[in-house]
Amino acid sequence: MNFEGTRVLLLEGYARQALPLLKAFKDLGCRTAALCSSKLDVAYVSRFADVKFIGVCDPSDAEGTTKQIRALLRTGSFDLVVPTVDFSAGILSKNKKEFEEYCKVAVCDWETYEIAGDKLKTMRVCMQNQIPCPYTLADVESIDDILSSPVQYPIVVKPRTGYGAIGFKKIESPGSLTRLFGANGAAVRDYVFQEYIPQTDLQYECAMFVDSNNEVKTALVFSKNRWFPVSGGSSTLNITVERPDIVESCTQLLKTINWRGAADIDLIQDPRDGVAKIMEINPRVSGSVKICFISGVDLARQMLELAYGQPVTKYDKYRSGQRLRCSQTDFLWFLKSKNRFSSKPSWFSIKDTKDHTFSWDDPLPWFAFLFRGMKNLSVELKKRS
Repeated sequence: MNFEGTRVLLLEGYARQALPLLKAFKDLGCRTAALCSSKLDVAYVSRFADVKFIGVCDPSDAEGTTKQIRALLRTGSFDLVVPTVDFSAGILSKNKKEFEEYCKVAVCDWETYEIAGDKLKTMRVCMQNQIPCPYTLADVESIDDILSSPVQYPIVVKPRTGYGAIGFKKIESPGSLTRLFGANGAAVRDYVFQEYIPQTDLQYECAMFVDSNNEVKTALVFSKNRWFPVSGGSSTLNITVERPDIVESCTQLLKTINWRGAADIDLIQDPRDGVAKIMEINPRVSGSVKICFISGVDLARQMLELAYGQPVTKYDKYRSGQRLRCSQTDFLWFLKSKNRFSSKPSWFSIKDTKDHTFSWDDPLPWFAFLFRGMKNLSVELKKRS
């Protein structure tokens, strides 16, 4: 199908993953638009966005953002709306039936989205189907349920929803757990409690795409070789790798929950048994989605094909060894890491490396991402403290 002239709206123009998506849709002949919250958003300064809206697109204002999206879609100016992060993906999924009156919506149905967007529900599916994952407490109603469980310390505590290691805490003892939640024991229902996997091995992501027949059309694996903050955060250097075992686990998970469209799965390799274990599903494209495009996988085409009921292109192979680097945060990693001179690959190596936000044909987003990142750095670090 020829998608020339298809009008595509991308949400959250501040997200770096908006850039490769905008370019990919433009390369397919689409008319592109982006909802931005600031003129410092990468999509706002990108030459690949034909139309830029400044409006409400704020994770702290779900109601206002929903109204903003509804107002844009009601104009009838768009054929497809695409989320870039969990926040807008959740809004689109929850309101999918209404929004589909105005255009096609590139998200899964809410019943499935709820499972993927909730780390505890995802872990339950994994454990029930023998899919590798950390041992997780499935039915926690109070602190006593945790204290009386067989889980070994240290344990990991993290919010059931969220991304980028925000809210992640390592708890060393029952006393620390009690002090963390204090008298507000009811809050435990909002968290996941699971075994701590030593972070001495690599982490991985698997970028997936599933068609309407529950067939996986993309399963691209990349390692997360560096990340910032150093204690746990978003990746700063990714490298595509061949890992059939990871593809098998992630395929089983998404097929079990009947996922449709794009999803991204985080895994950590357990150094104790060498098994890559699923940590969570990100119910949208990866923040590192550019690595798919530079490795020969066109997720934008797949989104359009799925939305318009066309056979979805299958990508059986992709280029291994392709590197994607976020130069701004990788520089911060270099400043903070004790392994700055022993990292593999070397921090100074640029072999087969592309940057998240810089390209010669669209250079301004790199500077916008830098300035916005400097402005928000202290806030983002506090979220992960």
